[in-house]
Amino acid sequence: MILAHIATSSAHALAMFQDAPAVGFSPVQLWGNMGGFAKVIVIILFIMSIWSLAVMIDRFLYFSAARKQSREFAPKVAGALKEGRLDEAIKVADRSKKSHLAEVVTAGLTEFRSFGSGGSITAEQVESSQRALERTEAIVHAKLKKGLGGLATIGSTAPFIGLLGTVTGILNAFQQIATSKATGIGAVAGGISEALVTTAFGLLVAIPAVMTFNYFTNKVEAFDVEMDNSSSELVDYFIKQSHR
Repeated sequence: MILAHIATSSAHALAMFQDAPAVGFSPVQLWGNMGGFAKVIVIILFIMSIWSLAVMIDRFLYFSAARKQSREFAPKVAGALKEGRLDEAIKVADRSKKSHLAEVVTAGLTEFRSFGSGGSITAEQVESSQRALERTEAIVHAKLKKGLGGLATIGSTAPFIGLLGTVTGILNAFQQIATSKATGIGAVAGGISEALVTTAFGLLVAIPAVMTFNYFTNKVEAFDVEMDNSSSELVDYFIKQSHR
């Protein structure tokens, strides 16, 4: 009797499962299964992904150009300064528009030359050049970090935005259970798939953003060290010139 009842219940459950509407898992079908709020979440995540990709490409090209031009600029300007050709050193720096080192060195050399070439070099002249170097370092640092704040924001908020879509998807699934007569897995498959899609999309947006943010932050720190070293070497050069 008990076995017959179990068999009947199993057959009934199997029949309900087979009668449940099939849920597709292609991108188009998943999009169609989503509610309006979940679609808004996906659109927001898509915009964030495009924004982060644009920042990644922009920073990669900018840092590559800065690195390349700085490697070409450093030995040329060092040779010009060693021979005492200040004007030539400034011209070399002006030709390297995308070099972070060139921007800093140009500011220091221009300020140093603004006092005139005649007469002895004073401590005031050296201090003024040093302040110009520090100001330009701060400006270049801000240029190097352009867009990285947005990348950090995307990396930290995208999972939570996806989680918001997950919560709404699960709520929709439970609502379908409460309002639908069907109790098979098909009754809740749409809501569950909606929840999983928003979660996955949020992680897909966040992981590359966090990884590239850390990579670019390390690059900026390396550039800062190079600028500090170049500024110190240039100030030392000015001091040596003042003692001649």
